[in-house]
Amino acid sequence: MSRIDRVFTQPGRKALVAYVTVGYPTVESTLAIVPLLAECGCDIVELGVPFSDPLADGATIQEASFKALQAGVTPQTCLEVAAHIREKTGLPLVFMTYYNPVLHYGLEAFCQACSRAGVDGLIVPDLPPDESTELDGAAKKNGIDLIFLLTPTSTTERIRLVVEKSRGFIYVVSLLGVTGARDSLPVGLGNFIGRIRKETGKPLCVGFGISTPDQAHQVGQLADGVIVGSRLVQLIRDDKPPYGRVTSFVQELRVALDR
Repeated sequence: MSRIDRVFTQPGRKALVAYVTVGYPTVESTLAIVPLLAECGCDIVELGVPFSDPLADGATIQEASFKALQAGVTPQTCLEVAAHIREKTGLPLVFMTYYNPVLHYGLEAFCQACSRAGVDGLIVPDLPPDESTELDGAAKKNGIDLIFLLTPTSTTERIRLVVEKSRGFIYVVSLLGVTGARDSLPVGLGNFIGRIRKETGKPLCVGFGISTPDQAHQVGQLADGVIVGSRLVQLIRDDKPPYGRVTSFVQELRVALDR
């Protein structure tokens, strides 16, 4: 059983998944914040690998990626950061990246490096599951969970394919469009999750647009986990050590999910 799998074996607990962009605003801040997220009640951390063309990301994460790239953050930097974080926490770590950096690094070599660094999973938004055979094989060989996304436009056939391919959890994209904080949850989210539930008992984690404790609570009534990214990246950008605003926000999310 992987570290990610163990998260979803805790009866009654909804998983809180936090996203941070590696190296934003600095590598040092990433190294400090991830263990803090674990202390505040996060169950999984997504480490965003900066990329020059992040198609799935909204303005906040695009800006974070751009500035991290300007500062010289590379996939190798991200692997080194993950290894340092792994020394401080047993929290599951998932890289959220795009296919181009992984392909450039080498699929087998990247998965081997992830395993050595203590990375537990990969999310690659621009990799369709029906074209994932080579990376999936390398990931399995190195004990890495490959996590796929479903969107509200996913057909029943695509849902079944993602259900078959995903390990760890299934990433449920709550809305059409890119990441970013929203004022309310999309209409029809419950129906969409219901469609997926008909096909699988695998854990479902919902992301895109969740930015308040109340929204997290609502999603927690429908799914097994909640993913919070853009709002957290905004707070990290504006906060300073000892990161009181980040701490308070994550603690409020945890309380809302446990309510």
